[in-house]
This record gives sequence, structure tokens and C-alpha cells, in this order.
Amino acid sequence: MNKNSKIYVAGHAGLVGSALMHKLKIAGYNDIITRTHRELDLTRQIEVEEFFAKEKPQYVFIAAARVGGIYANNTYPADFINDNLAIQQSIINAAYKNETDRLLFLGSSCVYPRNCPQPMKEEYLLTGSLELTNRPYAIAKIAGIEQCWAYNRQYGTRFIAVMPTNLYGPQDNYDLENSHVLAALIRKIHQAKVNNVPPVTVWGSGMPRREFLYVDDLADACIFLINLPEKQYNKLLLNDMQTPLINSGWGKDSSIKELVDVVKEVIGYTGNVQWDTSKPDGMPRKLLNIDKMNGLGWMPKVNLREGIRLAYSDYQQEYGKRI
Repeated sequence: MNKNSKIYVAGHAGLVGSALMHKLKIAGYNDIITRTHRELDLTRQIEVEEFFAKEKPQYVFIAAARVGGIYANNTYPADFINDNLAIQQSIINAAYKNETDRLLFLGSSCVYPRNCPQPMKEEYLLTGSLELTNRPYAIAKIAGIEQCWAYNRQYGTRFIAVMPTNLYGPQDNYDLENSHVLAALIRKIHQAKVNNVPPVTVWGSGMPRREFLYVDDLADACIFLINLPEKQYNKLLLNDMQTPLINSGWGKDSSIKELVDVVKEVIGYTGNVQWDTSKPDGMPRKLLNIDKMNGLGWMPKVNLREGIRLAYSDYQQEYGKRI
């Protein structure tokens, strides 16, 4: 991309999209296209095709998606699979029809099998059964990866898929029913401290292990990837035998119990935690193998403790007084 390239960020107001917008603006890109949901419903293919035909974006980041934690995935499985399939189908097809130069589709580490060898390599995709609690969402994301690959093979497009690990940071969703684990912990523990109402109840046993990536690091990774020189970018597209897929993570994981301890320390909460083992744990472990990304010359910068400190500061500014 050059500074005058026309860039479309789908989902620009969300966790990943807002981080992408921030990084792109800092880097000096001055022709960034966005639309709110009211202006453009990405699940409606006709609207998306009309938008692409008019704007002709050269580069596209698909950060738009319906996302949530275990509760949301279990409660709204039809919404998760329907909305995500519709968004992906509409954007990827419209990008092909309007000759987008490069497209980056953001997936999720839940696309890998439940009992996947750890750390999870890109080639482990579709080698086993998925975690039941988020299978509809995972299947939708797998379909997006396959769609990028299929269009590359049939039409010669240059679309890639990035699989981030668990994300957190500014603009996260702190709704207790629909948020991811780290955002939910920040809210619960903050409330317990402010209201002096211990203990805090956390779903599951605390034993599963999770990897977390600060969202600004992911935004850096996405811009790094879409800007790769032709020779390196072509290697990501590979051939008919392997998907154009690359993992993006921190490279280390923590148990949920360890994560809770760090959040308590950052927030300054000294109360007790109760573990509700009647609730599901989800996958036993999710750690991405990031050798492919590191081999291209990119590494994350924000460690977990510093990232949680930054995320909590953002939470206090945006939500602390009213949640």
C-alpha cells in the first residue's frame, strides 16, 4: 500500500477495526473508507456489491464479525453462523468482482480442532473435531478461509487469512453475557473492588490455558502482512495444496487461574475468587504456533501484564463510571 491507496476497513468501530484505523492513520494512510452498520449492512450482498462498485477499494481488511465468548456462542449459535457467513460471502465476492489488489480476512484460533497438538500450526486446520461450544462460529470462520483459498485458485485473487489468538484492548466489549474471557474478568473484578462485594465468580475450573494478544499488536501484524513485498506475499498464497493462512499470536499461554491473578494484581483487588465448575471450560488449551509469522520478521511487543494495564485504563475511562 502507498499513502494514497484506497483502503476499506470493514468493522472499523470494533475491537480490531478501531485498532487498525488508529495504526493506519498514524502511518499516514489518507484514503481510508469506512461505513457504519446503519450506512451499510454487510450481511446484505446487494448493498455490499453496490458499495464496492462505487468505491473500488484497492486493499480490504475484513475485521467485521459477530463475536463473543462461550455464553454468547452457546446462546446464539444461529446468529453466529448466519451473520458471519453472510458478511464474509458478501465482502470476498464483491472484492473479487471489483478487482481488489489484496484482501486480509481475520479468522479465529477456534478454527483448530479441540484436541489439536500444541502449539497449533496452520496445517492442523480440518484435522479433527471442533470445540462444541463455539462450533457454529468456527465453521463460519473456516468457510471464510476456504473462500479466500478458493477464489485465489479459481480467479487468481490475492486474498489471505490471518488467525489471531484471543484478543483484548481498547474498544473491547465488556458485556458479561457476550464478552470474551479477559474483558469479562476486568469488569467483574473491577466491580468487586469498587463495590466491595467479594467473592468474584469465574466460569469453569480455571485449568484451561489461553494465549492473549494485545489488539494493537494484531493491527501492526495485519498492516505488516498486507504490505509484504511481492515475493514474500506470494509465498503466503502458496499453491493448490495449502490454504493462504497465517497465525498471529504472542507465543506463550497462561492458565485462566494465572490470568485471574494478573488481573487482580493490576486492578488491586484482594478478595477471593470462586470457580463455577458447572460451567464449560471450552478447549483445554489454545496456543498458536507463530513460527511462520516470526519467519517473516514480525514479533509482538506488548506483554500480557502491560496489555492488561492498558486495557484496564481504557475500561476505566470508557466504562468504569457507568458499568
